[in-house]
Amino acid sequence: MIEAFTDVLRANRDYVASYRDRHLEGRAAKGLAVITCMDSRIDPLGMLGLDKGDAKILRNAGARVTEDVLRTLVLAVHLLEVRRVMVVAHTDCRMSQVTDEQVHADIMAGAGIDTRSLDFGAISDQAAVLARDVRKIKSSPYLPADLAVIGCIYDIRTGGLSVKVSD
Repeated sequence: MIEAFTDVLRANRDYVASYRDRHLEGRAAKGLAVITCMDSRIDPLGMLGLDKGDAKILRNAGARVTEDVLRTLVLAVHLLEVRRVMVVAHTDCRMSQVTDEQVHADIMAGAGIDTRSLDFGAISDQAAVLARDVRKIKSSPYLPADLAVIGCIYDIRTGGLSVKVSD
């Protein structure tokens, strides 16, 4: 099984050879948390002109504000100096092109696994879901009422951000 990871483990050895510990703290130096999609075409630090240690990056399918994301934001805000949050969805997101029913059917057809007990959070209306997810953060009783939160769409083709929801 470890053979499946040979390439990345070898790359890590190369990385270690040139790694220099910058003695970064675990806090968000720029006071920022970014919730974005797991899509590998997105470079959250690069798209915002940030460096390691500047922000807390939370990623999942569709950039959704799930219970786990909220739990993580509570920790980031109260213990790691996060003062502002960006929810960043993106163009050409697979989760905005399917329904949960289609995802369940695709997994059943491909892997023979019944995933209907899982909520994948498919996105029928990206702007509406983004607004709802921003409201979910703003209405959390565990987060400060004055926490700055915006919702953006990242354009995969141009690299640009468009603010769609602001408080």
